Amino acid sequence: MSNATYRGRFAPSPTGLLHAGSLSTAVGSYLEARSRGGEWLLRMEDLDPPREVPGAADDILRTLEAFGFEWDGEVAYQSRRHGLYRAALEQLAASGQAYACCCTRKEIAAHARRGLDGYVYPGTCRRGCPDGREGRAWRLAVAEGEAAVNDRLQGEYRQDLARDIGDFVLLRADGFWAYQLAVVVDDAEQGVTDIVRGADLLVSTPRQLAVYDALGLPAPGYCHLPVLTNAAGEKLSKQTLAPAISTGDAARQLRAALELLGHVPPAGCESLDDLWSWAAANWSLSRVPAGPLQLPHS
Repeated sequence: MSNATYRGRFAPSPTGLLHAGSLSTAVGSYLEARSRGGEWLLRMEDLDPPREVPGAADDILRTLEAFGFEWDGEVAYQSRRHGLYRAALEQLAASGQAYACCCTRKEIAAHARRGLDGYVYPGTCRRGCPDGREGRAWRLAVAEGEAAVNDRLQGEYRQDLARDIGDFVLLRADGFWAYQLAVVVDDAEQGVTDIVRGADLLVSTPRQLAVYDALGLPAPGYCHLPVLTNAAGEKLSKQTLAPAISTGDAARQLRAALELLGHVPPAGCESLDDLWSWAAANWSLSRVPAGPLQLPHS
């Protein structure tokens, strides 16, 4: 892989197949990387086996290929990178920035208040687990005060981690690595300079910046694209039963994704090759709405 000044990535989770929302994110991420003369990596975020759909990872790769995406280097799989996450956690524990937590979800719910993304952990185990109990999870001790994210599309986003989130999980009680740690370790190890993803993940960005800071790593730039919603205003996702995209009419769906991102190809631009060529020549983040966007009826 070359030492590109811009390196982006797309990181789907094989808990289901690609849908219109994930396609628009992939398109925006891909075109932003290519328009900047950079690389575009592909990583499979397969860290939660109980939620994964058998065969979904291979189907995602086949779908991306059928739509004409071309990624740089080999596909990375989080399930093969446990050693990197373990080393990062050991570093954080050795520096006193991560600690073991014995609290159950029921205990946390009984003593915590609601925050921006679930319950705000009250810091019960910050100074050690109570006598006779052992840690079940590992958490990052967060600092007081606001953190700011300067997002290229959404503008400045501010969040007080201690007040709004609390000390968050790095290693879950069930033994699986938490997204907030794994995504930072992966992006840093892969040399990702810019992250383009859905705006639903903006709320988790301050947590990731805290992990970067704790590990002494440089943080990437961020751009959060508008999320797509259904008629009920719910984000398109596997949880809201968003239908999978089909490779049978890839060109039509690519055009639809471009239009949702504020880029309307001219009439007569119908094939995948034509659409990608036009998009590469005309892509501009300034055209992309901040969202959210409702998916039009078929």
